[in-house]
Amino acid sequence: MSGRIYMRFALIDNKRVEAQPGFKGLCPGCSQQVIAKCGKQRIHHWAHLNNKSCDSWWEAETEWHRSWKNNFPVEWQEVFLPDVITGEKHVADVCTCHDFVIEFQHSHIDPKERTIREKFYKNMVWVLDGTRLKRDYPRFLKGKKDNFRSTSAQGVFLVSFPDECFPAAWIESSVPVVFDFQDIISLPTDSTDTITRNILWCLFPGRAEGSAVLAALSREYFVNTAHNNPQLFISAAHSFVNNLANSIRQERQRQANIQANMIFNQLSQRRGRRHFRC
Repeated sequence: MSGRIYMRFALIDNKRVEAQPGFKGLCPGCSQQVIAKCGKQRIHHWAHLNNKSCDSWWEAETEWHRSWKNNFPVEWQEVFLPDVITGEKHVADVCTCHDFVIEFQHSHIDPKERTIREKFYKNMVWVLDGTRLKRDYPRFLKGKKDNFRSTSAQGVFLVSFPDECFPAAWIESSVPVVFDFQDIISLPTDSTDTITRNILWCLFPGRAEGSAVLAALSREYFVNTAHNNPQLFISAAHSFVNNLANSIRQERQRQANIQANMIFNQLSQRRGRRHFRC
């Protein structure tokens, strides 16, 4: 995504400082001068003087972005990560002490660019604003009613048609994608709806015998795991999908064996009756 970078932190005397009226600083990524933008239309941020972005991947931040970032230490926020081979660098919204990247995405992204970012960051998870378009949450609710199938794991579901629940650009991601349907500006009033919105829905990469795998997470669990053991997201993604795929295959084989035994018993009974008549 091209455009200006709206940064939370700039360097003043080599210290990370938030934007305040009249302040000037340096971009931590390109060392060019940035100025504080503290108007009423957007949240306070730093902007490059030449209006050129030193990272084309960044998008203008919203209160939703800032609210999520505030769950993590400031030193984990807006971390410039370089590719040691090419020298290319990009700003991770959050990069933990475990080198685990969390990208908070509000705007639309082209699937090709999404794939490029996933290859660059590798060890990462997406968190998406599920309220970006008015139709997104109603589509999820309808898809949840029509497509979710419970599994033996609590809070884990199989989804036959994930494109009927989520934006198409995200259903083939190679890393976990977490959908956040809680609108921090306008919360729902219906109690059931509130419960659903407060839950994060994690779509795992891959398929279990053709079905997508989805897990319901509490916000507290997500934040705590990201702080302390983020590899659980990656390992859980693979284990859930693989285990469910194996369970589905085993259940299909069990049903096939039952059907085969029924047919065999029926044939045996018919043969026995014919032999008795003779």
